[in-house]
Amino acid sequence: MQDEKEKNNGGSDRGAPHCEHHHHAPASAGDGRRFDSIPPGFSGAVYTCPMHPQVRAPKPGPCPICGMALEPVSPDLRTADDGGELSDMLRRFKISAAFTAPLFLYAMAEMIPGSPLHGILPARSAQIIQLVLATPVVLWGGWPFFVRAARSVATFNLNMFTLIGLGVAVAYGHSLVAVLRPSVFPAAFRGVDGTVAVYFEAAAVIVTLVLLGQVLELKARRATSGAVRALLELAPPTAHRINSDKTEEEVPVEAIARGDYLRVRPGEKIPVDGTISFGSSAVDESLITGESAPVEKAKGNDVTGGSVNGTGAFIMRATRVGADTFLAQIARITAEAQRSRAPIQRLADEVAGWFVPAVIAAAVATFVIWTLIGPAPAMAHGLVSAVAVLIIACPCALGLATPMSIMVATGVGARSGILFRDAEALETLEKVDTIIVDKTGTLTEGRPRLLVIEPAPGFTESDMLSAAAAVETMSEHPLAKAIVDGARARGIIIPEASGFKAVVGEGAGATVSGRKVAVGNLKLMERLGDGAKPLAGAADRHRIKGRTVMFVAIDGKRAGLLGVADPIKKSTPEAIAGLRALGLKVVMLTGDNRKTAEAIGREIGVDEIHADVSPKQKHSLIKSLQKSGAKVAMAGDGVNDAPALAAADVGIAMGTGADVAIESAGVTLVKGDLKGVIKARALSRATMQNIRQNLFFAFAYNALGVPIAAGALYPFFGLLLSPMIAAAAMSVSSVSVIGNALRLRRAKL
Repeated sequence: MQDEKEKNNGGSDRGAPHCEHHHHAPASAGDGRRFDSIPPGFSGAVYTCPMHPQVRAPKPGPCPICGMALEPVSPDLRTADDGGELSDMLRRFKISAAFTAPLFLYAMAEMIPGSPLHGILPARSAQIIQLVLATPVVLWGGWPFFVRAARSVATFNLNMFTLIGLGVAVAYGHSLVAVLRPSVFPAAFRGVDGTVAVYFEAAAVIVTLVLLGQVLELKARRATSGAVRALLELAPPTAHRINSDKTEEEVPVEAIARGDYLRVRPGEKIPVDGTISFGSSAVDESLITGESAPVEKAKGNDVTGGSVNGTGAFIMRATRVGADTFLAQIARITAEAQRSRAPIQRLADEVAGWFVPAVIAAAVATFVIWTLIGPAPAMAHGLVSAVAVLIIACPCALGLATPMSIMVATGVGARSGILFRDAEALETLEKVDTIIVDKTGTLTEGRPRLLVIEPAPGFTESDMLSAAAAVETMSEHPLAKAIVDGARARGIIIPEASGFKAVVGEGAGATVSGRKVAVGNLKLMERLGDGAKPLAGAADRHRIKGRTVMFVAIDGKRAGLLGVADPIKKSTPEAIAGLRALGLKVVMLTGDNRKTAEAIGREIGVDEIHADVSPKQKHSLIKSLQKSGAKVAMAGDGVNDAPALAAADVGIAMGTGADVAIESAGVTLVKGDLKGVIKARALSRATMQNIRQNLFFAFAYNALGVPIAAGALYPFFGLLLSPMIAAAAMSVSSVSVIGNALRLRRAKL
């Protein structure tokens, strides 16, 4: 129609991210084994593993692949803070610690000559007491670890619990036999006094420390999902519903249905998304959009659940409830992104595939080598070293390195109005060197205003504008709306139009009061036979000022031109300068006339301009840049941006735009502010740096820990690593990785 190509917002009534409910296919591992245990027709909460999102279960429990505690797939306040696993581990830790403390102190005292407890009991009696203290710790406190270890062996999914279960079982089993049947042990297991050493304190301490590690890990994982809980908690638990008989009652927010009328009082939180039907107020939407200034809302305006009403009162009609609200959709997108797999995770996955079998082999080799060449008691030393290898090499830190950073980063992004659809978008954004930005709605406000009315000789301003507005009332184009609004603002009476017909790439026409009226570009005027060349000079003068020009013809004669301008967002020049400062090449795409595009491009300072482009040409340009080696991000908001957003390495959608654009993008900026790209890139770089730190620490920890546990220091310093110290080091490694990931919560964006 006009010089600017169609930017249909798809009839969307909001700028909220749109999510569909997808039916998931039965999940399976790469070897074909299925890990989806959801029964047909199940409607309750579904749980999954943060490290293995292919796992689906109808209730909480350990992951069948790695043994970690499962989390709810779709967060809500009933499941987002589910502390069942944490409570169980904390209870087991406290009771185990009560039994382990005296056992550990006695064992340490026995090792120190001159200690008041040294030799106070006969060896046999001391071993029996240790057996009594260690048994509840190992068999009750460590029971979840044995269950997970057995399951890992049965399903051939060897994991950290395989190593923990095997190490503890060997230490405790050896000690149990040493107490009950010491005669079965050969001389290589006996010390100089002929006794067989027991390792009850090692088994108990390992279990207690692993329990402590699980408690700390679960608490840290809860902290990583704090952003989702914070979003969900923005919505109030109840609302004031107005019934059909005009009575008012307070109901749970879950009971609100679409179409219900609700009263929102001063200072209250808005319960769901809706439209104001009566009254007005200033609404604080800062917790959702980050915009500090309250927004004036009156009849017909949309309001968002979770925002805070000011001093006014109003009645609203609910339009989106439950899982369809803005907050619920953001929470769902954030939770899905937290569980997605970043490409860098493939390295850890490949290592994990052979890591546990390699550790078991290393433990066996350690035992054999010590038995063959170690000092007396050789087998006892070999056993201790083998257990230490099994415990210290647990791959938990390696497995947590990437998921924990992704969980924290996506939560930070959500609080800042930046929604990552998946971890791949978060990782790829760091590598982008070219960003393509659509003009209308991205660089500009997307709310054009009529500024110029120039009738041709023989036509009056009101006559021409009245006829043009009549045609445009039948169009959904944003520029058409600007003409209609401009006519109404000037008090122009807009007559009825009939026979509306749009011509792609040219404009539209209709019959108005018996006259044939057409509104469009130069091509349309030339086709009608009465070219717009006499108006070309005036049109160019407006275009170089950044205005979009449309010609009007009445009964085949040129009637004049209209100039519409879409104001540039106040934040756009600063955002473009910030992107260029990061070393990004900024390319502007628009369907507008080249002179108009160049005027805007000069004002905001982009590197390159492509005007008069169609949606297909936008897509082709991105493909061309990618073939030349560029990593391309595309920022847009309209329906016609969707193909380009999908083709880009990272699609960035304005949260104020069309739902289809948001669905096609990897990143959504809730506020629709291009400065959000700068924040998103900063978060991407901080996250990837954090992940690399975690992976380095995990690999370095195992590269150093396994040889030391195997006894590499013994020939030089006479030192052996106690399994207890190995257990402590293993727990510290996991907590350190999580702690490093949590530092992202303080990232400066």
